[in-house]
Amino acid sequence: MALIAFLGFSNFAQGQPPRGPIVVSPKVNPDKTVTFSFLAPTATTILLDGNQFGSANVPMTKGENGVWSITVGPVKPDIYPYGFKVDGVTVNDPANTYLFPNERFKGSLVEIPSDSPAIYALQNVPHGSITYEYYPSVEGSTGTVVVYTPAGYSKETAKKYPVYYLISGTTDTEETFWKVGKVHLMLDNMIAHGKAKPMIVVMPYGNPMARIAEQTGKDKPSDVMSRDGEDALKRMKLFETDLITNIIPYVEKNYRVIANRDNRAIGGFSRGGGQTLRAAFNNVDKFAYVCSYASYISPAEMDKSFTNITANPAKTNKDFKLLWSGIGTEDFLYKGTTEWEAYLKDKKINVKTYAIPGGHTWMNVKQYLNETLPILFK
Repeated sequence: MALIAFLGFSNFAQGQPPRGPIVVSPKVNPDKTVTFSFLAPTATTILLDGNQFGSANVPMTKGENGVWSITVGPVKPDIYPYGFKVDGVTVNDPANTYLFPNERFKGSLVEIPSDSPAIYALQNVPHGSITYEYYPSVEGSTGTVVVYTPAGYSKETAKKYPVYYLISGTTDTEETFWKVGKVHLMLDNMIAHGKAKPMIVVMPYGNPMARIAEQTGKDKPSDVMSRDGEDALKRMKLFETDLITNIIPYVEKNYRVIANRDNRAIGGFSRGGGQTLRAAFNNVDKFAYVCSYASYISPAEMDKSFTNITANPAKTNKDFKLLWSGIGTEDFLYKGTTEWEAYLKDKKINVKTYAIPGGHTWMNVKQYLNETLPILFK
């Protein structure tokens, strides 16, 4: 019987197509250069697209074994997305399982480690847990959230925690603050070293209209043309409704949270920041801490829709224990964000501002998290 099984396996193996060379990609070298490789014996041209580390559409070189490669850098330590353009078709790296969670093209990710541990590095400290949750959402759909609970949550069963509702940007998913922003590791490190309070982080999917379309067999809605146009505001309102009427009640029913505004924070990046601001300003009774990462509300919309925030600055400054705004100086939203910040200050609204070099990237988002996580719930 063993011989028959072996012969069967042998015949199966002989029937498989021949394997090509094993490709290791990406390979981070000791000098912080990175070698990218891609197996494509019949391709005519392959370009490396890693423009966030300065390598946009750089031609790769084909080797005799059909493996194309290129070495770039040194690259500044961080986590970067990249992809390949194979004869004009953009693809991710088949040798790399580390992907950027996104509704569209899922680029590959490469992490360049720093000489000293980064703020988001895996360290030898107690670690929290990541859980996927499904909940009844808007228009009969089923929603998804990713929930971080800090180390000790499962053991200290009488303890309750504050909650940070953290929303990703346009085309991002509920996984992005976890897999790219590394908020879980940042909090593990900060909590272990006494730099942040233990908290639960709830990461919802910010595009319920797309989820409804998917679950009802309809086409995914196209992107909005204007961030503060009628369609964008309608979609933001749908998310706000989901957050207030479905997500928060679900979390407070199923997790040990301190269910009052002084122990709720809300924050988000890009579109998620816009959702953050509108949800917070429309529901002042729900949130005491508000963090806007590369986002804003135009002064015109503030004057039209949020006089409740500007008419009585003393009350607003008392209501919000923290109103925080961060932006990169090369971010395409820099002008709008700084104009909004100046508008608030002119209205005597306390807003803590933070500007750093860089663009509309998740490298900057990690810096915003580094600044805000330690001052929540203090």
